[in-house]
Amino acid sequence: MAAYHTRSNSLPSRQQHPLIPEFDQQLCRLRSSGAASSSSSSSVASKLSGLQDLHDYLDRFLLLPLNQRALSREQNEKCVDEILEGSLRLLEVCNTAKDALLQIKESTQELQSIMRRRRSGEMNLSSEIKKYLGSRKVVKKALFKAMENRCNFRSLNKDQETVEVVNMMREVESITLTIFESLISFMSGPKSSKSSGWSLVSKIINTKRVACEDIIISNESNEFVSADAALNMLISQKLKKSDIMIEDTAQKELQKLELCIQDLEEGVESHYRRLIKTRVSLLNILSH
Repeated sequence: MAAYHTRSNSLPSRQQHPLIPEFDQQLCRLRSSGAASSSSSSSVASKLSGLQDLHDYLDRFLLLPLNQRALSREQNEKCVDEILEGSLRLLEVCNTAKDALLQIKESTQELQSIMRRRRSGEMNLSSEIKKYLGSRKVVKKALFKAMENRCNFRSLNKDQETVEVVNMMREVESITLTIFESLISFMSGPKSSKSSGWSLVSKIINTKRVACEDIIISNESNEFVSADAALNMLISQKLKKSDIMIEDTAQKELQKLELCIQDLEEGVESHYRRLIKTRVSLLNILSH
């Protein structure tokens, strides 16, 4: 009988509340997109946008007085503490992605500026490109570490006796980590990206009739990996120093990478603000 009263004083069932079906549909779409094997900058940006919509439903649900009363009850304190702990993990992962994007963007812009100022024979780009590729390795290391830490996050099992809004927040945490893992993986490229990049170099060197940029486009949809491969071509000892076509290709790939980063930055920054907003809302609820 006590259990019945606890449940009945909790929240409306999933079938009763009109926000729940909309939340479930968006969650299902995100899970389906997260399970897709292919990944591109547009697909990652789309996932981040979909995540915003999911948080919109959650925030609207948090505004309901019935949910706020349920969260503030003493018997739900442990669940809410777990959610707050999870929100910190999400902010940490999101901040790692933000910092990585900013660092890569700054390095990309600096290298593009150097290449634009360069006149034929005046400057050896090799050292500057190696500096850029070195900074990319540092960022990759930090991103791979973040991905490894993702495996250490404690999974929160759904409890049928837990208030519905807590279960929703657990689901949001889970799908958010999955999508940011996809983002981090896209930014890092595969761990074997060096060999993949040099495979592209080999194809370009050995193909006389096909423009090098066409080969990159046909083999890589990842702007981060394509830019790395184009720069590796430029400093390859097998290429002539005067090969303008390779330099033009590298500049184009860096421009595409910069545009890609701008799109991803908008999504990550927006989500970072959303995470803070949700956390503040939850803390305000608990303080009353």
